Amino acid sequence: MSKKKFSVVIAGGGSTYTPEIILMLLDNMDRLPLRAIKLYDNDEERQGRLAKACEIIVREKDPSIEFVATTDPETAYTDVDFCLAHIRVGQLPMREKDEKIPLKYGVVGQETCGPGGIAYGMRSIPGVLENIEYMEKYSPNCWMLNYSNPAAIVAEACRRFKPDARVINICDMPIGMENNIAKILGFNDRKEMTVRYFGLNHFGWWTSIKDDDGNEYIDKLLVHQLEYGNTLPDEGNNGDYTDNSWYETAKKVKDLTAIDPTMAPNSYFQYYLFGDDMVAHTNPEYTRANQVMDGREKRVFGECARIAEAGTAEGTSLEIGIHASFIVDLATALAFNTHERMLLIVRNNGAIENFDKDAMVEIPCIVGKDGYEPITIGTIPTFQKGLMEQQVAVEKLTVDAYEQGSYHKLWQALTLSKTVPSANVAKKILDDYIEVNKEYWPELK
Repeated sequence: MSKKKFSVVIAGGGSTYTPEIILMLLDNMDRLPLRAIKLYDNDEERQGRLAKACEIIVREKDPSIEFVATTDPETAYTDVDFCLAHIRVGQLPMREKDEKIPLKYGVVGQETCGPGGIAYGMRSIPGVLENIEYMEKYSPNCWMLNYSNPAAIVAEACRRFKPDARVINICDMPIGMENNIAKILGFNDRKEMTVRYFGLNHFGWWTSIKDDDGNEYIDKLLVHQLEYGNTLPDEGNNGDYTDNSWYETAKKVKDLTAIDPTMAPNSYFQYYLFGDDMVAHTNPEYTRANQVMDGREKRVFGECARIAEAGTAEGTSLEIGIHASFIVDLATALAFNTHERMLLIVRNNGAIENFDKDAMVEIPCIVGKDGYEPITIGTIPTFQKGLMEQQVAVEKLTVDAYEQGSYHKLWQALTLSKTVPSANVAKKILDDYIEVNKEYWPELK
């Protein structure tokens, strides 16, 4: 009996990650057969720079697949099984402001951590909620696989405002790190590892890594990390790093692990625990947003223009991104009840015994046709618990500020962030953010 074929809409169709997500979908049609791929974005010009090339890629792979690129929500969301949501409200010019404003005051400038994540979250919440409403109106049985950043704040908003929506919040960051960990430990693939992990998004720890025979590898990993971080010996920047900053991030895991050598940290802790180092090594005039605009964005848009002009994708430099693989894994688990074990961002509800039951935590879950079932973590140590309590309060205060239009709640969120040294600095950053986000944020009183 032939498998059912599925219709997918990519929300945020103008993202430079869209072509590689389409390549990933097309490369996995034996697992997830497709009948339609739709792109949806409210920026017609930006999406248009990618759409023709994407249409050619789809047509050359399987001309039976319907391809649609639209700015109309009804067209986008009617008769779809999965929404892959990776929207960026304000696009890269606003990311640049998110990063550069804190750096004026000697504070970490990063798109999801610290003040930058708070500012971005305030913009993302209404955009994600709007797309959920479209999905529920036009395809109520659709699943939204939401990996829009900042994932922790977006997930808290989904929990609060759309508690019954068919939305699963997920992040590719742990997958990327697990690819590195698999190489360090000698596995052929990260899926040969069964991991235990807990935390918040961009804010967690691995506590166990076992092979199929139940052999434990966490101690071997920790010994390696204490010497090399998440790099291989003598690797230099010759590994799977898109640029030197990712290599330096992998090396920094050495310092993170040293703080508590009993569990392996997510590399994003560098922003929270070594913020001074991060600021010292960041050019406040040329941040990550500038690197992306001058690098990835020009490269992807340029290649898509070449494909559109040539009328064929033959010989393209576009590649399947490893970050896209988890999307197919999740969709396949939901569609075919595979019971795959995946890291998801879910309501705690007792999975971590000594932590806020309403917090949106990132933990392993078993995924099937009815959604997910979290795996129990048990109790967590004081150091990790303390860091998580502080950070989850930041995330909840940010959503409070959005919900209530409250200046003070957002000031509190910034003040409580571990990346910000004082309430004085928090207020200066907030006032600057308000000025540049008038088009996006609710009015704060």
